[in-house]
Amino acid sequence: MAPIDARVVVITGGSRGIGRSIAFKFAQEGARIVIAHYDPDESAVQQTLNGLKDKGVVAEAHKVDVSSFTAVDEWFKGIFERLKRVDVLVNNAGITRDTLLMRMEEADWDAVLSVNLKGVFNCTRAVVRPMIKERAGRIVNISSVVGQIGNPGQANYAASKAGVMGFTKTTARELAGRGITVNGVAPGFIDTEMTARLPDKIKEEFLRQIPMGRMGTADEVAEVVYWLCSDAAGYVTGQIIHVNGGMYM
Repeated sequence: MAPIDARVVVITGGSRGIGRSIAFKFAQEGARIVIAHYDPDESAVQQTLNGLKDKGVVAEAHKVDVSSFTAVDEWFKGIFERLKRVDVLVNNAGITRDTLLMRMEEADWDAVLSVNLKGVFNCTRAVVRPMIKERAGRIVNISSVVGQIGNPGQANYAASKAGVMGFTKTTARELAGRGITVNGVAPGFIDTEMTARLPDKIKEEFLRQIPMGRMGTADEVAEVVYWLCSDAAGYVTGQIIHVNGGMYM
């Protein structure tokens, strides 16, 4: 069981990939971890919870539609009732609906913006007042290299992740005087279940753009997220840290 003074860490999209690695990283300090997911079944999140249990952490997971203001508000009310505070929020939940702009349906645009950008707004807004009251908090938003450089077939995804960057910088300015830091991490081509499904030809094209010549790992992204939430990064806010092997400099 986590010590009574353990940090409460909330991670959206925490059932797999980068989110799972972030949860495992925070488990090393014995944090109390709360995960949001929206998987069609419980297999991935159960694997994550079992992994956290093996690390000696008591964690909880809930199916939450982060694009719903009401659902997020109710979810966080429950967290504050049970755990009394949130020390760290990692906005990691994201989806893709890739297609060229001329073929993109309105539903494809709306779904991606609702989850990837509105979801960040919904979750951040839910923790801001309590964090201000405590005059402490760490918020890390997961963006993407495509929010900086764009990518054919991802107008919706790139727009959402560029929006996350702007949102991060603005909220950092608003909250800096209240003891709260807000930063972003922009992964490049990371080896996850999502990228594993890409055709080999597309993977090869991505690799040609990376000076380091390899994909990144979810653990490498998690290390940066964790550092931004540590005392060592207490004077860092409003920054977008790129983790991409030199794909964007």
